[in-house]
Amino acid sequence: MTLEARPVPLSYPRKRYFPGTVLVPDTAVERKTTLIPRRPGPVPKQLDAGPFEAEVDSFRLHLAAEGKAGRTLDTYTEAVRWFAAGHLLRQTDKSSWEQVERQDLQRWTVWLLGEYSTAYASNQFRAVRRFLRWLAAEQDRPDPTAGLRAPTASPRLVPVFTSEELSALRAACHGRSFAARRDAAIIEVLLATGIRRSEVAGIRCDPDRGDLDLAGREIRVRGKGGRERIVKISYQAARSVDRYLRARARHPLAARPELWLGVGGRGPVTPDGSTRSWPRPARRPVWRCTRTGSGITSPTPG
Repeated sequence: MTLEARPVPLSYPRKRYFPGTVLVPDTAVERKTTLIPRRPGPVPKQLDAGPFEAEVDSFRLHLAAEGKAGRTLDTYTEAVRWFAAGHLLRQTDKSSWEQVERQDLQRWTVWLLGEYSTAYASNQFRAVRRFLRWLAAEQDRPDPTAGLRAPTASPRLVPVFTSEELSALRAACHGRSFAARRDAAIIEVLLATGIRRSEVAGIRCDPDRGDLDLAGREIRVRGKGGRERIVKISYQAARSVDRYLRARARHPLAARPELWLGVGGRGPVTPDGSTRSWPRPARRPVWRCTRTGSGITSPTPG
C-alpha cells in the first residue's frame, strides 16, 4: 500500500496584503526572487460622519485654501470621516470633536495596524492627527494629539519588470491601430521618465499651451500641488509619441487638449477611470508601471 502525497492548503494571517512570489532571472541586471504583497479588492468604508461632518467640510476648505491637490483633499477628508464613522460613532458615545481624546486616535491606529499595512495605518494616522491639530488651533484649545507619533512604516520590496517582460509588454502594443500607437507611446514615456500615472494622464497637446516638445525630447508634467517640471524622454519615446499624434489627428475628439484619448471615439483617458478602454494585454501594465530607483516596477497583482 502506497501513500499518496497531498498538498497542504496554506493559510495566511488576516491582513490587508498577502505575500506572493515573482521569479526574476538572476543576472547582473535583473533583481533576484522577491516577495511582493498581493492586494485584495477594496473593502467598503463607513464614511457617514454624522454630527462630525461640519468640521470635516471646514477642514477641506482649509486645505483647499493652502493649494492642496484634489486627490490630497480626498485622502485627508476621507481618513477623518472614516475615523469619525468607524470609531467615534461605533465604539464611543461621543458626539462632538471637543470630546475626542488622544486615546481615541491611539485605539483607532491599533485597529488599523491589525487590519492593514503599517504604511497605510501611518498615512491614516497622519491625516487624522493633522485634522485634530488644525481644529484645536481653530478653537483655541489644547491639541489632543500632542506627543503622539505615527507608526513607523517599514520599506517593502518593489518588484521590477525583467527584460523579457518588458519585451512582451512592448510586443503586446505592436501594430498600426490607434490603440496600439497610443499604448506604445505611453509605455515608452513611462520607461523613459518614470513619472506618475496621474502625470502621464495630465499631459496636454493644446496648440496654445501644449506640454510636448518632441524636437527637444521634453515633456512638461504637473506633479502634486500642480507643480510643473520638465522631464527628458528618449528618441524612442519621442518617435512613439509622434506616431500616436498622427493617429490621434483622425480621432473624432482630436480637438480636445488632453493628449491621450480613448478607443472608439471615447473621451480622454484618466489614470483610474478609463482603463477599460485599453487593449486587454496592456491594460494593467501601462498604468501600473512606474520607475523606482534604477528599475521599472512590475504590475501590481490583483
